[in-house]
Amino acid sequence: MSDQRDVIEVLTHDHREVEQMFAELESLRGATSEDAQSRRKDLVEQVTIELIRHAVAEEAEVYPAVQDKLTKKEAERARKEHAEAEETMKRLERLEPEDSGFEAELATLMREIREHVAEEEGEMFPRMREVFSQDELDKLGSRVKGVKMLAPTRPHPSAPDRPPGDLLLGPVVGLFDRLRDAASKRGTER
Repeated sequence: MSDQRDVIEVLTHDHREVEQMFAELESLRGATSEDAQSRRKDLVEQVTIELIRHAVAEEAEVYPAVQDKLTKKEAERARKEHAEAEETMKRLERLEPEDSGFEAELATLMREIREHVAEEEGEMFPRMREVFSQDELDKLGSRVKGVKMLAPTRPHPSAPDRPPGDLLLGPVVGLFDRLRDAASKRGTER
C-alpha cells in the first residue's frame, strides 16, 4: 500500500495532530505539579515545531499554487495569519508555563490556529479540490512532505516567507534549528 497522500490529506493530518496537542494542553491548564508544567512546556515546543514546519511548507508550495490557480487574496490572507501566529509563538517561546502571560499567549495561539484551520478546511481546501487535478494535489502533497523535512523548527518572524528568500534560507535555518533542538533535546519527551 502506498503512503501517498494528497496535499489536503497531509495538511489536514497536521491540523489534527496540533489539535490533539492543544486538547492536552487545555486538559493540563491549572495543573501546578512539576511534571504537569514540564509536560506543558514540552507540548508547546512540539506544537511550535509542527506549526512552523507546516507553515513553511504551505508558504513554499501551497500558497504559490493557490495564488496561481485560485486567488491572490486567499494566499495573502493565509500568509498574514501565519505571520501573526509566528509572532505569538516567538513570544510564547520566551515564557515558562508558570510565567504570567503564558496562559494568555497560549490562548492567543490556539485561537489564531483554530481560526486559520477553519478557514483553510472550510474554504481553501474545498476550492482546491474543485480546481486542482488529483495529480496536482498528489504532487503538492509530496512536495509539502519534502519541505517539512528541511523546514525550520523555531519561529523566525523576520525571515522571508516567499520565494526565492524562503527557498534559499529555509533549509539552512532549518538545519541550525534542528542542531539546536538536538543539543537541547527540544521537542522530545524528556
